[in-house]
Amino acid sequence: MTDQNTFSADAPYQCVDVDLGERRYPIHIGPGLLHQADGLLADAIKDRHIVVIADRAVAGQHLPILTEALGRTAQKVDTITIDGGEASKSITCYGQVMEDVLALNIDRKVMLVAFGGGVIGDLVGFVAASLLRGVDFIQIPTTLLAQVDSSVGGKTGINAKAGKNLIGAFHQPLAVLADLDVLKTLPMRELRAGYAEVVKYGLLGDAEFFAWLEDCQEAVLSLDDQALVECVATCCRAKAQIVAEDERESGKRALLNLGHTFGHAYEAEAGYDGSVLHGEAVAAGMVDAFRLAQKLGVASDDDLTAVSRHLSRAGLPTQRSMLSNKLGEADAKRLMAHMQKDKKVTSGNIVFIIPHGIGDARVDKTVDPALALDVISQNNSESLGQ
Repeated sequence: MTDQNTFSADAPYQCVDVDLGERRYPIHIGPGLLHQADGLLADAIKDRHIVVIADRAVAGQHLPILTEALGRTAQKVDTITIDGGEASKSITCYGQVMEDVLALNIDRKVMLVAFGGGVIGDLVGFVAASLLRGVDFIQIPTTLLAQVDSSVGGKTGINAKAGKNLIGAFHQPLAVLADLDVLKTLPMRELRAGYAEVVKYGLLGDAEFFAWLEDCQEAVLSLDDQALVECVATCCRAKAQIVAEDERESGKRALLNLGHTFGHAYEAEAGYDGSVLHGEAVAAGMVDAFRLAQKLGVASDDDLTAVSRHLSRAGLPTQRSMLSNKLGEADAKRLMAHMQKDKKVTSGNIVFIIPHGIGDARVDKTVDPALALDVISQNNSESLGQ
């Protein structure tokens, strides 16, 4: 593998375009890209005031590399560091970041850079969307979850007491730079949580990719450069295509929420206290989605077993009791109440993403909530495919 402090011209690299017409932007994917940020992002940062808003833990290891590279092209580079946990996606933290950026004597040509995981990307994106009524920003995601999912597509936002991501805006970045070397300093638990979102792309629309993951799961999780580039690029191409067709989530883009209707309810019940990672909740939620599909007669026992076995092999939870004791003992009706507050709820109806087998997910607004209640009421000690 390429050492995290060097860059090789022979290293694997792919660039995926998000085609939004005049607002199209590139996603740069490969190891060692922080060192080349000045060249890869030159069109966006040349002679501009850059404000990097970074996860404090990430900054300690990688921020000097990034600021040195940006400084070769930008007019000026300032930095702000904040905690990267889910608690930072709050109105309080949003307000503080806004004040900190404004204190830097910026104008509307300022360029914000989100440097961290999904929490940082969502928060900084929302700051960019609302600061001076909208300024440009760049995503430099540092977790696998953010690289394959949350950094792409322009969804930004923060959490409210009523639920996750209920305050926000659609605001596309000018570019995304996914340096795979940064993943080498991630805790294994964070890497596995990101892998859940990787699996999602295979389940919702690409059975061949799921089959590839069956063969290459170990290579991806051991951070093999070639496997990682192929993995991240495949996920980004899938999301870019969906976003290009449905930027504002009026239809097909909702498919990207496979497992999230259940998963967000589990996160809400846990209180966003860091005990349950987003990807972990999504993993359990995807298994529940297949359980629901099985009850509806559109997914088979074999599908459910294959998905559960694959996630379990990756070290991911496949039922809510595996997320935490608190969730294992949670009242099913209270979890359903969380689902009723999901931002996809339409006219009081919970919108479910239902897999009709591996690689074929569909948006369904007609599912009887009693069936979903039955799924989350099941004995969470049962084990499938483990």
